[in-house]
Amino acid sequence: MSTPYNIVVIVGSIRKEAFSLKVANALAKLAPAALKLDVTTLNGISFFNQDLEAAPPADWVAFREKLQKSNGVLFVTPEYNRSIPGVLKNAIDVASRPYGKSSFLGKPIGIVSNSPGPLGGVSAAKQLQNILPGISGPILGQPEIYLNGVGDAFDDKGNLTKESLQTVLQQYLGAFAAFVEKQHK
Repeated sequence: MSTPYNIVVIVGSIRKEAFSLKVANALAKLAPAALKLDVTTLNGISFFNQDLEAAPPADWVAFREKLQKSNGVLFVTPEYNRSIPGVLKNAIDVASRPYGKSSFLGKPIGIVSNSPGPLGGVSAAKQLQNILPGISGPILGQPEIYLNGVGDAFDDKGNLTKESLQTVLQQYLGAFAAFVEKQHK
């Protein structure tokens, strides 16, 4: 078998018990052999300020380098007020600069939104689909994945217990692995 593709999984929430973090960790455990998922939280990313671009902070540099070394990016995000969380938008702004040198360029992108409510974060996913073109590589269009009702999908240790969700995640990972493979041929 060849070396697995290194995929940075960006968790769109910084809450300690975030459903997005639990989903990202479940994805990492369920990943097929073709993918190695690196779950990445945004707790240490400072606010973007273009004035700092001449001498970017170390956290920006480290985040950008991690993305540049990856073979793809998978966003796992909740929905806040019909959009993505501010920390996720900030991280995208940090990684997409300096202008014309986005760390997402050429990287296959996947989007997994989630919510304990009935809509599954569809508005957040659509926001990412609006933000990323022009600063990223190709975005996996099908299958789309909007995880609803995730509030009862995990046990008290954060382990995925909802079998139907596990099936959906495995199917998505299979499609994403094939998408990444196709982009790297």
